[in-house]
Amino acid sequence: MSTLITNIAELMTQDAEHRVLRDAAVVIEGERISWLGPAADAPAADERVDAGGRALLPGWVDSHTHLIFAGDRTAEFEARMAGQSYSAGGIAVTTGATRSTSDFDLTRLAMGRVAEAVAQGTTYLETKTGYGLDLENEARSARIASTVADEVTYLGAHLVPAGTDAEEYTELVCGPMLTAVRPYVRWADVFCEQGAFNEDQSRRVLQACKDAGLGLRVHGNQLGEGPGVRLAVEFGAASVDHVNYLSASDVDALATSWSGWDAASGSGTRGTVATCLPACDLSTRQPLAPGRELLDAGVQLALASNCNPGTSYTSSMAFCVTTAVLQMRLSVHEAVRAATYGGALALGRESGNDFDGERAVGSIAVGHRADLHLLNAPSATHLAYRPGIPLTHAVWRAGVAQAVR
Repeated sequence: MSTLITNIAELMTQDAEHRVLRDAAVVIEGERISWLGPAADAPAADERVDAGGRALLPGWVDSHTHLIFAGDRTAEFEARMAGQSYSAGGIAVTTGATRSTSDFDLTRLAMGRVAEAVAQGTTYLETKTGYGLDLENEARSARIASTVADEVTYLGAHLVPAGTDAEEYTELVCGPMLTAVRPYVRWADVFCEQGAFNEDQSRRVLQACKDAGLGLRVHGNQLGEGPGVRLAVEFGAASVDHVNYLSASDVDALATSWSGWDAASGSGTRGTVATCLPACDLSTRQPLAPGRELLDAGVQLALASNCNPGTSYTSSMAFCVTTAVLQMRLSVHEAVRAATYGGALALGRESGNDFDGERAVGSIAVGHRADLHLLNAPSATHLAYRPGIPLTHAVWRAGVAQAVR
C-alpha cells in the first residue's frame, strides 16, 4: 500500500542536507519513505492525501521521558510556584504510588501518555525506569516500558530510597537490579547530582552498565555545576541531559567530543549530545539550558519533554520547540532539528536504511521510517509565531496514520 502526500507548502526534511522544499510531495510505502520531491513530479500511489498547503515535518523524537509512574505531585508543584526550591527528593512520592499500583494500571496509564504524545506529533519516544527503586519494581517498570515505548532506559540510579544505605543501594543498582532489567532495556542512566548520586557512585553505575553492554546517558548539571558532563564525555555517553549549569570546560568537553563528526554529512565519530529540557527548566525555575552557546560551540543539541509527574508534566514537544525559539534564542529550524534529528542522534537512531533494516527516524529521506507530522499551518515558523496554539493536523507513525485529537 502506497500513500502520496502532496500539496505540501513547506517540507522541512532535517536530513543531512538540511533541505526545506516548497510545493513538495512525499510517498509512503509500508513503513518507509519511498520518494520525496516537487509535487509536480510525484509518482502515482494507491492513496492520495492533499496536505492543503500545510507544512510537513519529521515526527518529534522525544529522547527523555519518565512515563512509568502513578500518583500526583500537584502539591509539590504548587509549593514550588510559591517559592520553594526544587530538590530531587520529590521522586520518593512517586515511588510510593508507583509501587502500590498494579501492572495493568501502570500499563494503562503509560499507554495513555504515549497516545497523548503521538496525538501531538511525537512518533518515536524513549522512557525510563526509576520510580520503582527496588529490584522487583525496577524490573517490572522495565518490562512495562518495553511494551509501550520505542526505547527503554534503566534508571535504577534515580534516587537512593529513604532509609537505604547509599553504598549498598549503588551495589544493588550495579548488580542484581541490572541483571533483572537487562532483557528489557537498551540504555542506562544515572542522576549525577547533589541529593542523588555522587561522582564515585555515578562512575560505578556507568561502568557496570557499560560492561553489561548498555548504551549510556547521564542526568547532569541540572541543579549546579558538577561532574555529570565530564563523566558523560569520559564514558562516551550518547547524551547528557538537563545541562543547565555549564562551565567553560564543560562546553569545551562537549564540543571536543564532536570533533570527529562531520555535521554536514552526519558521519564520523559521534560525541555526546546535550539534551535540553526547557519545560522542566520552567517548572523548576532553573535557568534555561544554554542551547545557543552549545550550538555555537559545535555541540549537537536535542530537545525533549522530560515528561514526568514532578517537574515537567507535559508531553508537548511543540511547547519545548516554542520555548527554545522564544527564550533560548534558537532559530525555528534549529529548534525543530533538535526536537527531531537531535533526539534521534541522542538515541542512536539518526541513521539506517533499507539495507541494514534499522530505519532512521527524526528526518525525512528515502528509506527512512515514515514518521511524519503535518501542521495546520503553512510553515514551521508558526510553532513559535502562534505559541500555545495546537497545530498538529495529521500524524503518520511508521507509515500508519494516527488518531489526532
